[in-house]
Amino acid sequence: MSGTLNKVMLIGHLGDEVKMHYFEGGGCIGRFPLATNETYTSKQTNERVTNTEWHTIVLRNKAAEICEKYLSKGDKVYIEGRLKTRKWQDEKGSDRYSTEIQCTDFTFLSTKKESDNSATTTQEAAPNTVTNQQDSKEPPADETDDLPF
Repeated sequence: MSGTLNKVMLIGHLGDEVKMHYFEGGGCIGRFPLATNETYTSKQTNERVTNTEWHTIVLRNKAAEICEKYLSKGDKVYIEGRLKTRKWQDEKGSDRYSTEIQCTDFTFLSTKKESDNSATTTQEAAPNTVTNQQDSKEPPADETDDLPF
């Protein structure tokens, strides 16, 4: 194989709101921290240990605007993108480096409202699925069918 690959796939929770930066030409960039967790049992203490890794997610233009509108702190999201390391200088003139994930695709897995509801009902539902399924194959009587097909 002569090519290379720079691909990142993450599922995690937003650590803060999406921060937007707008440019004069009409473009924009959105940034937010994403937390991923690793849980294991320590062999020495036999206790469950959770390690949290923080990632900086960067989105551009329309993707950034969509995430700003629909995502909030605590929401679960799938992110796909590539690693990008930026070099910059701090106020002392020292070279600093930041590694970020340049997002190319994303999927909302839960919203804050769903997270709050699942905490109170102690049920977790997959995104885009109906949680109140009945044994009958017929739809409930009070549900109207307004689908065009």
